[in-house]
Amino acid sequence: MKDYQTKMIRNIAIIGHLGSGKTSLSESILFATGATTSKGEVERKNTVSDYLFEEKNRMSSYSMSLLPVEWKDYKLNLLDLPGGDEFVGDLNQALEVIKGAVIVIDALKGVEVGTERVWREIRKRHIPAVLYVNKMDLPNINFANVLEEIREKLGKKAVPLTWPIGKNEKFDGFVNVIENKARIYDGVVSRDAEVYDDNKPKVEELRNMIAESVAETSEELLDLYFETGTIPEDKMKIGLREGIINGELTPVLVGSATKNVGVRTLLDMLVDFLPAPNELAPLKGININTNLEETRRTTDEEPFSGYIFKTIVDPFLGTINLVKINSGVLKNGVEITDTNTGENYKVNNLFTMRGKEQISNELFHAGDICAVSKLELKTGETISDPKSPIKYMPVSHATPVIYLAVEPKNRNDEDKISTALQKIILEDPTLEIRRNKETSQLLIGGQGMTHLTYVIDKLKNTYKVDVEVIDQKISYRETIKKEAVGEGKHKKQSGGAGQFGHVFIRFKPNQTGFSFDSEVVGGAVPKGYFPAVEKGLIENFEKGPLAGYPVINISATLFDGSYHDVDSNEISFKLAASLAFRNAVPNAAPTILEPILKLLITIKDEYVGDVMGDINKRRGRILGMDQGEGYQIITAEVPEVEVSKYVIDLKAMSQGSGSFTREFVRYDEVPAHLIDKIILESKK
Repeated sequence: MKDYQTKMIRNIAIIGHLGSGKTSLSESILFATGATTSKGEVERKNTVSDYLFEEKNRMSSYSMSLLPVEWKDYKLNLLDLPGGDEFVGDLNQALEVIKGAVIVIDALKGVEVGTERVWREIRKRHIPAVLYVNKMDLPNINFANVLEEIREKLGKKAVPLTWPIGKNEKFDGFVNVIENKARIYDGVVSRDAEVYDDNKPKVEELRNMIAESVAETSEELLDLYFETGTIPEDKMKIGLREGIINGELTPVLVGSATKNVGVRTLLDMLVDFLPAPNELAPLKGININTNLEETRRTTDEEPFSGYIFKTIVDPFLGTINLVKINSGVLKNGVEITDTNTGENYKVNNLFTMRGKEQISNELFHAGDICAVSKLELKTGETISDPKSPIKYMPVSHATPVIYLAVEPKNRNDEDKISTALQKIILEDPTLEIRRNKETSQLLIGGQGMTHLTYVIDKLKNTYKVDVEVIDQKISYRETIKKEAVGEGKHKKQSGGAGQFGHVFIRFKPNQTGFSFDSEVVGGAVPKGYFPAVEKGLIENFEKGPLAGYPVINISATLFDGSYHDVDSNEISFKLAASLAFRNAVPNAAPTILEPILKLLITIKDEYVGDVMGDINKRRGRILGMDQGEGYQIITAEVPEVEVSKYVIDLKAMSQGSGSFTREFVRYDEVPAHLIDKIILESKK
């Protein structure tokens, strides 16, 4: 692949709802541009972008794929992204580095929840997009209805630049409204043709509609339109480009990815109407020498800087990092610095990727996307010229909403599983791995069951670790509700020196945590043993008296006791303190506390009632609501045990459109009727 200057580069994400045909469209683009000599098919498990074993096996994309193609002296870096909302990490990272998007819509299903989700994300970031209405060759398609739904759900700025044509409700091709040309599909290839007479009125109507929309993007075009009633094709294209880049217009195209219909027209429009990397605002970062904000323009003349937006761990090739070059050029053999860690590296292996294929290149220009390997870099880090170090803000990751416990089926794989999970988390920072010491569980946290199932499959297929999956155990706490006094006397005599410790301790509830104090007078217990008493309590609090959970929120006051000149020592007073608490507990109204989570639930207006009712059933409390455009954000507090698999239930309640984040806030007392059940479970 040859060098491409910045102005000849387009960085574009292919996004949409699960199953809309993104991977099929990617295959058609690869074939149309000559990047491949034959088209892969999802069903045949031979596509370029879905090369992972899990993707082939489940016939669904789980990971971002880079697909650079060449079209009419332009280079298009396409990022084929998973459609499932649980793989939000790749989506957020991709949207950080691209300057345009193709949103694929299934003509039969219309605007689905995944379509609306990605639309909101690109609108939030002001990324211009082209809507490609796919599967137009299926029976019973009514494009007018699809277009109406697009304009209703995605905004009135959507304008059809192509219109489907056909006889007897058959999809034969489309009319390019701007160029007033037809593309007819004859069953094998598409060819140019004249516009059918019966379609001319509709095409003229659309041209006028587009002209009106374009005219509104500038005063000059508006004056021209009022004077002449039309806009010439060359000025129409200029106005369209400006309107699309500014987000004032969104072009709608029709086609069939599996039959290669509309693909070349789409490629032309991506080149004509989406921006080059240097056409938008400069990027902001922090100069790590001065700690001041600094901007970089996406030009070759600026010092080199790049952002790592994807990490791939190949068992045979090692770590591969995908880099968006934000400024300057990157060459083989140059030295770079990781401004997050301060480490310097020499780039010896520079290339781009097409799926899993590596395509070597010695140099990449500003705005391009490339790959480096065998360097200790991570997603979200910045690399730059050591002489002009800059750091860009990393993308914030979605936090897990569901946890599962895993343990290897083969005990010999204990070390292996930790190593494998650390490699997987390098590829996917939205995954969380932690060991819960209280429950002795190894937990993996993710965005949903599909996400976690993918991780478990990868453990087995790539790293040869087969695991058992267990539900997460909730980490409860224990405390007391009443003041009580406990006496603890530890006395042991065996031959020589013995052991003696004797204390009286007052225990009280304390909402701010654990505190220890002393009111001993007259030296009943020497001050030198106070730390031993405190330490004895802390160690004893690791396992509570009811169910063995840690004890919290207690203040302890040592107020009396006795000692022996010879036999007293630190261990004796530690054990005496432990006995004092154990003796005080029956009179202190011990109880169990449960973790409370704060949920922020984003839900469409029509599902608000169902969700609020469900939260109440889960012993939750609604704290407030914020209105969005067509959706609400509900803030609620709910016991963790009630929402351990809430992501599954919320999707069912909202037909897949709802989402939420969770955050621990505090521990609250468990209702009395549930305590015995928790104690029983802990003993099991």
